[in-house]
Amino acid sequence: MTTAAAAPAKPSFKEQMLQAREEAIVQTANRLLAEKGFESMTVDEVAASVGIAKASLYKHFPSKEDLAAAAMVRLMQRTQDVLASVPADQKPIDKLRAVVRWAMEAQLAGEMPSLPHQNSSLRAALMNNRGYLDRLVAISDTLGGWIQAAQADGTLNPKLPAIAVLYTLFARACDPVLGFLKSSGLQSDAQIVDLVLGTCFDGLASR
Repeated sequence: MTTAAAAPAKPSFKEQMLQAREEAIVQTANRLLAEKGFESMTVDEVAASVGIAKASLYKHFPSKEDLAAAAMVRLMQRTQDVLASVPADQKPIDKLRAVVRWAMEAQLAGEMPSLPHQNSSLRAALMNNRGYLDRLVAISDTLGGWIQAAQADGTLNPKLPAIAVLYTLFARACDPVLGFLKSSGLQSDAQIVDLVLGTCFDGLASR
C-alpha cells in the first residue's frame, strides 16, 4: 500500500512576514541599483525606503554586496523566465529581438539594475555567487544558441563572432542611449525601444 506524501508544512506567520520583508528589501535594492548604481546606493536608504532599521536589514543581508547580489540573482532568474516564455516556434532572430525588447523596456521602467564596474566589490561578490553564475551561464548558452541559429539561417551576419553579438545584446540592458532619448522628451518609450532595436539589429547604414 502506497502512503500519500505529506503536504509541505505551511510557513508560519512569522516566516511569511520575514519573506515579505526580504522581498521588499530586494525590490527596493533593485530600484535603487537601477536609479543610482551600486557605488551610490547606500544600505541606509534601502532600509529607510522599506521602513525598517538598518540592523533589521542586516539580519537578511550581512553586507551591501550581499544585498546587491541578491537583486542581481533575482534579475537573472527573471531573465530566465522571460527566455522560457518566448514561443519555441519563433525564428531565432525574433527570439533575440523579443528578449532585447524586454530588457530595454525594463530599463526604461527603472527595473534594470546597472551592471557593476570592472573593479567593483559587487563584481567580485558576483563572481563568487553560484546562484548568479549558474543563471548567467544558462542565459548565455540559450542566447548563444539562438545567435548561432540566426547566423546559420542567414538572418544574422555569420562573419561576426557569436560572443561579440552576445555582448552587444547584453549591452542593450544598460544602454545609456535609452536614457538620453527619454530625457529629450521627443519620443515615447515604445518609440525609443523601436529606434534602438533598429540600430541594434539593422545597423545604421541606409538600405
